[in-house]
Amino acid sequence: MVKKTQCLLILLFLLANSNVWSARAVSSMPSDLFGYQEIQKDNLIIFPQWLSVLERHLLNIKDNSSCQSATFNQCHLSQWKAFLERIKHLPLKQQIKSVNRYANEKDYVLDIENYGVADYWATPKEFLLNNGDCEDYAIIKMLSMKWLGHDVATMRVVVVQDTNLRIPHAVMAIRYGNDILILDNQIEEVISHADIFHYVPVYSVNENNWWMHVPN
Repeated sequence: MVKKTQCLLILLFLLANSNVWSARAVSSMPSDLFGYQEIQKDNLIIFPQWLSVLERHLLNIKDNSSCQSATFNQCHLSQWKAFLERIKHLPLKQQIKSVNRYANEKDYVLDIENYGVADYWATPKEFLLNNGDCEDYAIIKMLSMKWLGHDVATMRVVVVQDTNLRIPHAVMAIRYGNDILILDNQIEEVISHADIFHYVPVYSVNENNWWMHVPN
């Protein structure tokens, strides 16, 4: 789970840096996610967990260890890749639904149980081995859609505040025509962001940028 303290620290950083409040940048995704405006920024350095995931994922993919190894390696990712190959030629909407369902079949496990720390962002390899929590579902969904050939500019991991449960949460968002679809481990079906009323977006990230979300 994305920790409340992490969200608060990021918000304090944003408020302390007035240059964040620049004109809204052009994006490849409709800019009213959950009814909020967005401000695009390029510097991902304040998201070390996310940068670490991207770096470790590249290393995982390049791992050529033997399938006989007891260590979970690239060879053991073959099931994930086989699944993606099976859905590669489906229409986009069906791919999105399939990726969401595939990830949501994994069990929800807290980071403290998996890794002994309060907050850890897992690569797809780690998630497939250990299960995971909300941001781990969102990460494997986004990297699955990237593997299928879709532009990362059309998708993001979004950290939100769940106003029903009063806790931070993470989902994946992807552009679909003029809509934004939400892939959420707490919701079985893929639905439009416009049909979700209990999430307040805090920030979102992809491989190239991050966004601050502010009320209209």
